[in-house]
Amino acid sequence: MHLDEESGLPMHEIAARLACDNSNVTGIVDRLQARGLVTRRASERDRRVKYIVPTSLGAEVGDAMRERMARPPAGIERLSVSEQRQLRDLLARAAGRRSPA
Repeated sequence: MHLDEESGLPMHEIAARLACDNSNVTGIVDRLQARGLVTRRASERDRRVKYIVPTSLGAEVGDAMRERMARPPAGIERLSVSEQRQLRDLLARAAGRRSPA
Protein backbone atom coordinates (compact mmCIF):
# COMPACT_ATOMS: atom_id res chain seq x y z
CA MET A 1 0.00 0.00 0.00
CA HIS A 2 2.92 2.36 0.59
CA LEU A 3 4.76 1.75 -2.66
CA ASP A 4 5.20 4.67 -5.01
CA GLU A 5 3.78 3.71 -8.40
CA GLU A 6 6.62 5.37 -10.31
CA SER A 7 9.81 4.73 -8.38
CA GLY A 8 8.83 2.07 -5.84
CA LEU A 9 10.88 1.46 -2.71
CA PRO A 10 14.12 -0.43 -2.18
CA MET A 11 13.68 -3.69 -0.32
CA HIS A 12 15.79 -2.50 2.64
CA GLU A 13 13.48 0.52 3.05
CA ILE A 14 10.43 -1.72 3.06
CA ALA A 15 12.08 -3.87 5.73
CA ALA A 16 12.79 -0.77 7.83
CA ARG A 17 9.18 0.45 7.52
CA LEU A 18 7.87 -2.99 8.51
CA ALA A 19 10.46 -3.25 11.31
CA CYS A 20 11.59 -6.66 10.10
CA ASP A 21 14.62 -8.34 8.58
CA ASN A 22 15.34 -8.01 4.86
CA SER A 23 14.97 -11.77 4.45
CA ASN A 24 11.35 -11.56 5.61
CA VAL A 25 10.64 -8.93 2.95
CA THR A 26 12.03 -11.22 0.26
CA GLY A 27 9.37 -13.84 1.00
CA ILE A 28 6.61 -11.23 1.08
CA VAL A 29 7.75 -9.73 -2.22
CA ASP A 30 8.07 -13.19 -3.80
CA ARG A 31 4.40 -13.89 -2.99
CA LEU A 32 3.24 -10.46 -4.19
CA GLN A 33 5.20 -10.89 -7.41
CA ALA A 34 3.75 -14.37 -7.97
CA ARG A 35 0.28 -12.78 -7.80
CA GLY A 36 1.26 -10.10 -10.31
CA LEU A 37 0.99 -7.27 -7.78
CA VAL A 38 4.61 -6.04 -7.80
CA THR A 39 7.72 -6.24 -9.89
CA ARG A 40 11.40 -5.95 -8.98
CA ARG A 41 13.44 -3.24 -10.67
CA ALA A 42 17.21 -2.90 -10.33
CA SER A 43 18.51 0.46 -9.14
CA GLU A 44 20.21 2.53 -11.84
CA ARG A 45 23.01 3.44 -9.40
CA ASP A 46 23.58 0.06 -7.78
CA ARG A 47 22.34 -3.05 -9.58
CA ARG A 48 22.42 -4.99 -6.28
CA VAL A 49 19.63 -2.82 -4.89
CA LYS A 50 16.15 -3.92 -5.97
CA TYR A 51 13.23 -1.52 -6.00
CA ILE A 52 9.77 -2.97 -5.55
CA VAL A 53 7.24 -1.29 -7.81
CA PRO A 54 3.52 -2.05 -7.92
CA THR A 55 2.07 -3.28 -11.19
CA SER A 56 -1.15 -1.71 -12.47
CA LEU A 57 -3.04 -4.56 -10.78
CA GLY A 58 -1.06 -3.95 -7.59
CA ALA A 59 -1.96 -0.26 -7.68
CA GLU A 60 -5.65 -1.15 -8.06
CA VAL A 61 -5.48 -3.56 -5.14
CA GLY A 62 -3.69 -0.92 -3.04
CA ASP A 63 -6.38 1.65 -3.84
CA ALA A 64 -9.11 -0.82 -2.90
CA MET A 65 -7.34 -1.65 0.37
CA ARG A 66 -6.96 2.04 1.30
CA GLU A 67 -10.64 2.63 0.53
CA ARG A 68 -11.71 -0.35 2.64
CA MET A 69 -9.48 0.62 5.55
CA ALA A 70 -10.89 4.16 5.55
CA ARG A 71 -14.39 2.80 6.29
CA PRO A 72 -15.26 2.09 9.90
CA PRO A 73 -16.35 -1.44 10.81
CA ALA A 74 -20.10 -2.08 10.60
CA GLY A 75 -20.42 -2.20 14.38
CA ILE A 76 -18.97 1.29 14.69
CA GLU A 77 -21.19 2.64 11.92
CA ARG A 78 -24.26 1.50 13.85
CA LEU A 79 -23.33 3.76 16.77
CA SER A 80 -24.58 7.33 16.88
CA VAL A 81 -22.03 10.12 16.52
CA SER A 82 -22.30 10.73 20.26
CA GLU A 83 -21.67 7.04 20.99
CA GLN A 84 -18.72 6.98 18.61
CA ARG A 85 -17.16 9.94 20.44
CA GLN A 86 -17.79 8.28 23.79
CA LEU A 87 -16.15 5.08 22.56
CA ARG A 88 -13.16 7.07 21.25
CA ASP A 89 -12.75 8.78 24.61
CA LEU A 90 -13.06 5.53 26.57
CA LEU A 91 -10.50 3.79 24.38
CA ALA A 92 -8.11 6.73 24.72
CA ARG A 93 -8.52 6.57 28.49
CA ALA A 94 -7.98 2.81 28.55
CA ALA A 95 -4.80 3.27 26.50
CA GLY A 96 -3.57 5.85 29.00
CA ARG A 97 -3.95 8.82 26.69
CA ARG A 98 -5.92 11.97 27.07
CA SER A 99 -9.17 12.21 25.21
CA PRO A 100 -8.88 14.18 21.95
CA ALA A 101 -12.05 16.11 22.87
